[in-house]
Order: sequence, then C-alpha cells, then structure tokens
Amino acid sequence: MIAIKNGKFFLKDELVTNHIILIEEGKIIDVQGNQVPEGSQEIDAEGAYITSGFIDLQIYGSGGNLFSAYPSVETLRQMDANLISKGTTGFLACVATNTPEVVHESIIAAKAYRNEANAFLGLHLEGPYLNAKRKGAHIEEYICKASLEEVKRLMEHADGTVKMMTIAAELQDDEVINYLLDQGVVLSMGHSDATFEEATKAYDEGVASTTHLFNAMPSIHHRAPNLPVAVFGHPTAMASIIADGSHVDFEVIKMSYKLMKDRLFLITDAVTACSIGPYQHQLSGEKFITPEGTLSGSNITLLQAVQNCVSYCDVPLAAALRMASLNPAKLMSLDQKIGNLNAGCKADLLFLSDSLELSKILKDGREHTKT
Repeated sequence: MIAIKNGKFFLKDELVTNHIILIEEGKIIDVQGNQVPEGSQEIDAEGAYITSGFIDLQIYGSGGNLFSAYPSVETLRQMDANLISKGTTGFLACVATNTPEVVHESIIAAKAYRNEANAFLGLHLEGPYLNAKRKGAHIEEYICKASLEEVKRLMEHADGTVKMMTIAAELQDDEVINYLLDQGVVLSMGHSDATFEEATKAYDEGVASTTHLFNAMPSIHHRAPNLPVAVFGHPTAMASIIADGSHVDFEVIKMSYKLMKDRLFLITDAVTACSIGPYQHQLSGEKFITPEGTLSGSNITLLQAVQNCVSYCDVPLAAALRMASLNPAKLMSLDQKIGNLNAGCKADLLFLSDSLELSKILKDGREHTKT
C-alpha cells in the first residue's frame, strides 16, 4: 500500500490539507484522515497540490510525429509516453478530415495498440462530416455528408476504438446521428454553421458537446443567435475550449467560464511540426499555422492551459483543475475510473507546486518521469 501525506487537494471547491491518499494495485482505495497505515510505503507530497491526471480529448501529436501523418502503433506509443511526462494521463488521438485510407490506418493502429496503452483512450474523428462553410484548416475536398451505410462500415471496422466524433449535426440525417449515439460514440458539434434552433435540437437529441468553442463556428450576433449562444444556454451541453490566448482571447474564455462553469473543459488541439501529407503545420510564435497561414493547432499542454485559466481568465484553481480532468471524464462517462480522487479510480496523480509547476507524476500509482 502507498500512502501519500502532506499534500493538499480539492474536494469540489474545498481545499483539504490533512488527509492521506491510500493507493493499492494502481487504484485509490481511500482518502482518509492523517494517520498512515502501518507498513505503508510513504510518499511525502511536501505541501504540493495533488490533482487527478489531466485528460485531453483532442490532440493530434506530442513528442514527435503527427499521428495522421504517421498513423501507427509507434506514433501512439510516442504520444502516450510524452503526454504522461507532461501530466496528461488520458487522451484521445485526433484525426482531422482526411482520406479514407488515413482513417483506416488510424483505426488499425488504435486496435493494435489498445491493449498496450497507458494514457491512450481511443480516437476522436474530427470530420469528415463537417460543414465546409466552417472548414477552418480542414481540407474541403474530403468533407462530406455521412451516409448510414458508410458510418456502419466505419463503426464495424473501428470495433469500439472511435470514442468521439466532431460533426456538423445540422447537415446530418437523424438516422446517422441516432446510430452513432446507439454505438456509444460521444458526438460534438464542430466546424458547424448551425443556427440556435439547429444546435439546440442537436443537443436535445443527444449531441453532448461542442468542439473548440468559438473556433470554426459563427460568431455571436445579437440579432441572429447561433451555436455559441445555444451551448451557453443549454442545461447539459458541454464545450471544449483552447486556452492558449491565440485560438480564443482570454477575456472570452473568462466570459465562457462564467456562463458554463463545469460544462466547459480544456483541450489542447495540439499538433506537431509536419511537412508531409495534407495537414502540414509550422510553428509560428506560440501557435501552429498551415503553409498558407491559417491557424491550425496549438502548442500548449493541458497544464499550461490550466495555468492560463488561473492567471488570465479568473477561473478558480479548483475549477481549472476540473476543466482538465473531471469535466472531460464526465463527458466520456469515465468519471468512475479516472478524472478524480474518489476511491476506485486509477491512481493517476499530479503533484503541483504553489506556482502550478509539475513536480511529480504517478501513473497507475507508479512514479513516471516528467519533462
């Protein structure tokens, strides 16, 4: 048994400073008083904040090759190790609108890797069933409307590895959306030109989230409410947001948090430099752009996103940590396994200094090297 002492952590919004976290066989078994059970291996947190490891539901690459350019087990293994070392202990590898061959190869890699995976949770397909009016950096020639037959073939081939899909729901048939929901796929509105009515209908019928809020969707208009207004006012719909200051201004993130609270969660939408294939990314300051200059991805970690929310967006630390852990876990119905410090959850823990610098990582209760 492992006993973590002298740490501080949040139970909802209450800061707890005198409890012991007990770990056995890679899982949290109890969060109790200040007595260390006899015979335990002790870890002294030395006053650090302790939080559940972060969960990134939209990331294209980390630590080397871009996944869609090199859709292989080796790339997933590279992302897995690199992301854990930065505090992200769960992630969906994202594939943008692409050729059927690239999607096919990505699924083959995911199926081959899933039994070995540490942080890898599955695939997020951002496209191809988008609205070309809001394509952003996606390749228009690959964007299409879904057919039920095609989606059925895709899901049968995926064999449970596709966990999330970004779609423009206003362009898709109800039978397609209902089929994907029946398969347990989490659907997210994105690269969409939906009106308020269209977006609200999609959320009411089971589309659970919104992809990179404000990016690749219409701006708020005071006489023509649309997708952002719909998600702000909906009682359950969630939204991801990229807190790098480039994709969305910090003042707008501040406003979004005030309106959505725990329905808002963080993603990185991070890419890596790539000079082959249809999605080529060049680092430009603190962001990535296409060779034509279109904003194409971020260059932040989830920890940096949390730091930005606290420093620039008036988000309380407890809430910012949830935006990177519990909130995405709830969206994916994984909060009984990851994303919080409850008994029975995986012991994926981060130790953060008062300045929110990463000092220690536990993955499944074992220390992992940090970068």
